[in-house]
Amino acid sequence: MLIGAVEAGGTKFVCGIGNEQGEVLDRISFPTEQPEKTLAQVKAYFQDKQVEAIGIGSFGPINIDRTSPQYGYVTTTPKPGWSNYPVLPELKKVFEVPIGWDTDVNAAALGEATWGAAKGLDSCLYYTIGTGVGVGVYAEGKMVHGLVHPEGGHVLTRRHPDDTYEGKCPYHGDCLEGMAAGPALEARWKVKGHELPVDHPAWEMEAFYIGQALVSAILLLSPKKIILGGGVMHQKQLFPLIHEQVRSGLKGYVASSALDADGIVDYIVAPGLGDNAGLCGSIALGLRAFEESK
Repeated sequence: MLIGAVEAGGTKFVCGIGNEQGEVLDRISFPTEQPEKTLAQVKAYFQDKQVEAIGIGSFGPINIDRTSPQYGYVTTTPKPGWSNYPVLPELKKVFEVPIGWDTDVNAAALGEATWGAAKGLDSCLYYTIGTGVGVGVYAEGKMVHGLVHPEGGHVLTRRHPDDTYEGKCPYHGDCLEGMAAGPALEARWKVKGHELPVDHPAWEMEAFYIGQALVSAILLLSPKKIILGGGVMHQKQLFPLIHEQVRSGLKGYVASSALDADGIVDYIVAPGLGDNAGLCGSIALGLRAFEESK
């Protein structure tokens, strides 16, 4: 069985073909440009692939309310040309197969729960920390949607006592994304994050903000695993700093061995699927759409 997958990012689109074991059999990527041009490339890629379903994990915000006339739309994104654009309806005009649709981070959470670091668990959080910050929530075997969908990248955080940077988020200024995403790192330190040495004070400050968000998420959602992906998290020196910040923030209040000094190393982790988490998540979305269509 062949399943099409689209990881629709704000910077680039990744399209691929996978199977029901979550194996990626083929993939291409191209820059995210104006929607008409970008979706034309998506359509061309899948035109001769004979897929039985497609899954799309999209940058957002998006409409995932199946009862809404705008189901399948990108909604209030500041990305030029994409606001209120009907991504899913446009693809349904061409492909007469079941199509799964969700946020890119919800898809990644589903992929990790199906084949990755959270396999066998009924809950996990997936954070992507890169150009922006997004959070996917998988709870009791389902992706959480609610009013719209989780937007955990925009939670408010306390300011680090040594941080005078005003914040980068165009909506909230100094929310988590505004203080900890890649563009905030670059704006604050005047150099791209990957060019900073591993012992630079930037990383302690970064862990301070991420750690706060994870403490709040643990207290509110009690996930069984937290997975941190995205370009910023390629800086592996962040993990022990974040572990320390989370334990310091919780102060022993949550009684679980997963949060002790040894357990937290296996509780807050990198994606088990590596950089394929998003694409594999979209395969899982397509597989679920196929199963629901029976």
